[in-house]
Amino acid sequence: MKKLSLMIFLGLGFLLASAQDDNDNNQISTIFSRNRSNGGYGALSFGYSQIDGKDALVMGARGSWIIDHSFAIGLGGVGFINDVNYHHWPNNELNNNLAGGYGGIYLEPILAPRLPVHISIPVLFGIGGISRIQDNWDNWVYNDSQNDVFLVFEPAVELEFNLTRHLRLAGSIGYRFTSKVEMADTNPDFLEGTNIGLVMKLGKF
Repeated sequence: MKKLSLMIFLGLGFLLASAQDDNDNNQISTIFSRNRSNGGYGALSFGYSQIDGKDALVMGARGSWIIDHSFAIGLGGVGFINDVNYHHWPNNELNNNLAGGYGGIYLEPILAPRLPVHISIPVLFGIGGISRIQDNWDNWVYNDSQNDVFLVFEPAVELEFNLTRHLRLAGSIGYRFTSKVEMADTNPDFLEGTNIGLVMKLGKF
């Protein structure tokens, strides 16, 4: 009887110890856990979009903190200029372009970051401004009545290539959603559209 009791006691002790080990292994990790690896990166982007149905150059920069290789949060901004005449004005030799920018906070899940080729999904929440600019290389005219402020939401998908431990290159495609923009001779949603580009990231991943 004593042997049976001892065996039961030892068995229960073994089960409790195993359960404790499993519990330790499955502990909830925190952002500042010693077992978590944090890093960060800076990025430059160059891309193409259409604004009001016309070709536009888009350039951006962002910096992000990476949590455990798999999620990044940061700040960034994008500038753009429409390189085709925005509107033809009779007897006016000035070039008319749409130019502006937007920026805000980036949230970026990173899928399978340790693989040499993987996917990240950066999402931008921010605010921006746009204006019509006139110039003929000698004169530059800013028209205060032709500008507006807007909110922007821009999700994207990036196919990333780990070139080195500290350098990544990505092809990116995203879509820009904005609040209504009030400017003459334009539709309220003329800023919405697809962005296609390249992103270069340098940092500790």
